[in-house]
Amino acid sequence: MSSMGFARCAGHGPRWLRMAMAGIILGATVPGAVPPALAQDAAQRVEWNAPFAPFRIVGNVYYVGTRGLAAYLVTGPRGHVLVDGGLPESAPLIAANIKALGFRLKDVRTILINHAHFDHCGGLAELKRLTGAQLVASMADKADLESGKVRGRPGLPDAPPVKVDRAIADGYVLRLGPIAMTAHLTPGHTRGATSWTLRTGNRTVLFASSLTVAGQKLFGDPYYPRADADFRATFARLRRMKADVFLSFHDQQFDMQKKRARQQAGIATAFVDPGELTRRLAVAERAFAREEAEQRAKM
Repeated sequence: MSSMGFARCAGHGPRWLRMAMAGIILGATVPGAVPPALAQDAAQRVEWNAPFAPFRIVGNVYYVGTRGLAAYLVTGPRGHVLVDGGLPESAPLIAANIKALGFRLKDVRTILINHAHFDHCGGLAELKRLTGAQLVASMADKADLESGKVRGRPGLPDAPPVKVDRAIADGYVLRLGPIAMTAHLTPGHTRGATSWTLRTGNRTVLFASSLTVAGQKLFGDPYYPRADADFRATFARLRRMKADVFLSFHDQQFDMQKKRARQQAGIATAFVDPGELTRRLAVAERAFAREEAEQRAKM
């Protein structure tokens, strides 16, 4: 979890983080008294939220996120689509990156989200305010986005509540001029996790939601009783899909920085890899199988 520095974090983010940055958790009055776990979480936010220069990935798809948290701008003559909002403290960086590319914030007409965890939806409320865009999200993630809390996951930090303007189902196609983005519900990581596909030029781009368990209880969760089955169905669905460009929402989930370095070295197709989806799925399924076995053993 990352932030833009202790002073900035003291006024932003979930309450536990603001308290930690102020050095008053558990009665602490000096920064050194912050519990190690919270200090580690704050350091993660700093790492995730480090600035990263925006760039074009392929066609009309641009990277406008931070070093560790992806956000994408899909541009068109009738307006633009922003995908994901990072942390609360990511919003000004994302907005600055959009403007650095020469695009106007007011031309962002729609914002999409891949899943309702604080490190992806945290900046949505501020980005909606800055752009005036409408937020489109899955019906299953709507309540969590609008409350700022992920039901059944009390350990996760809260996010600023944000109004969902259009709640969608599987197969929904967002159309904005020549832009057509299709929603593919890929639950497991959350109940409403959503991947998106876009055709740009002769390439199919997949914006893949997270495929990790990441603390999700696979069995016996009253808020999400079908997590195990949903993961399996998601893997099966993605195996049937094809993508020329595989993108995700943490940099290491698609080797963003390595690919960008290759792109800067002159390899224009650095992000084009039709086999990446298959490889990423294989890794995710092996990790899921291990986690599933561990959770079954504890039942």
